[in-house]
Amino acid sequence: MNKKFVIATTTMLALSIAGCSSKDSGGTKEGTTGAGTGAPKNVTLKIGLPGAYDVTKKEIIDGFIAKHPNIKVEVQDAPWGDFVAKIATQIAGSTTPDVWLQENAVILGYGKRGVAEDLSAYIKRDLKDADYISGLYAAKTPDGKVWGVPHGINPIALAYNKKAFTDAGAALPNDNWTFNDLIETSKKLTKNGADGKPSTFGFVGSSSITQGWFPWIKQAGGQALDSTLTKSMFNDPKTITGLKQLADGIKQGYFTNNDFLKANGGEVQAFATGKAGMYFLQYSNQVTMNKSFPDADWDVVKIPKAVDGKRYVPMVTNSWLISSKAKQDVKDAAWEFLKYYLGDEAQNLVAESGASLPVKKTALQVVEKSTTKPLNKKAFTDGISEGGVTLDENASWNEWRGVAQPIINDIVVTGNISAEEGVKQIHEKVQAVLDNNK
Repeated sequence: MNKKFVIATTTMLALSIAGCSSKDSGGTKEGTTGAGTGAPKNVTLKIGLPGAYDVTKKEIIDGFIAKHPNIKVEVQDAPWGDFVAKIATQIAGSTTPDVWLQENAVILGYGKRGVAEDLSAYIKRDLKDADYISGLYAAKTPDGKVWGVPHGINPIALAYNKKAFTDAGAALPNDNWTFNDLIETSKKLTKNGADGKPSTFGFVGSSSITQGWFPWIKQAGGQALDSTLTKSMFNDPKTITGLKQLADGIKQGYFTNNDFLKANGGEVQAFATGKAGMYFLQYSNQVTMNKSFPDADWDVVKIPKAVDGKRYVPMVTNSWLISSKAKQDVKDAAWEFLKYYLGDEAQNLVAESGASLPVKKTALQVVEKSTTKPLNKKAFTDGISEGGVTLDENASWNEWRGVAQPIINDIVVTGNISAEEGVKQIHEKVQAVLDNNK
């Protein structure tokens, strides 16, 4: 999974954490240990922007500057790859920006290393949980520390190509669907061409974590890690069941296989052109769909329900952090920036971008009123409110995912190994990573 999805869009987002004070950028209450003493004056704030203004809207930065004349802002921007390389050097030399964003899992690692400031006291002092969806705490650890706040939420929903359903004479999906409904309908949508091979598949069989194996193991009652994020759960029989369902769909030919996707332009194009009737589409993909395939007739419903009747909606997040090495008055300035960035004014700009979802509930209403495809944006907004979950991210997420993914590919893509045998290997390798990172 590539969590740099935000870079690919021309308009990007900003997230919401509206303060419990009455204004977006209003003063803060005094007296909370570890969260400063209020709005700073006459300080310089260095903001790091990987991807530059392709990542966030310049109007948000300009709006903050206009409302905070006593805070001098210096923007340090660079293409994403260059920024990531540079920030590693800056961390070693204690010369980082005061506030910047990166992948949520990376932020969690920075927190463990002492690079990121714990924002829990700031949030408790200034924000109302009731104003935000649970995605606000994407960077929260099991022990209650919050190493960052979301730059944008990118969840998935079940997208369906209406023409594929009409051609097959199948009923359209709805929010009451289960994964079994998805499987059985995929079989109905699958059609063979003149050569006897499938020319239309029911569902995009992705091997990625967000749109592939993670939602499949979650719906079966499984999980990657336990609630403490320190124990592998890949050997749970329910996790095996979910992986087998995904692998069976690909092997038996009613989910797309990797060769078909390569030959037909990838996952989004295969779905947009009706060669795959359904797809776990990330919210940001709508930008590509509307730009590159404006005539496609499609919509979305919530991701199907799991075996326990609940709904689990994987969501990708990039997060902002505040440097723990900054002076307190600069940390306070950085928090003022994040409060503004996550307040009504900036959150509405995030909502209008279409590239990511805000975390403030009032801004989600702006999303829901949008008339661009997909029309049923509540499938995303209500979906994450009902069952938004992170990808079991922790400080070693990139490392343990790195050892798990090749074996998962052998299970679901090539079929070179059974799910039962594969998860034994994954479990041992992932647990070793977790143990080494205690």
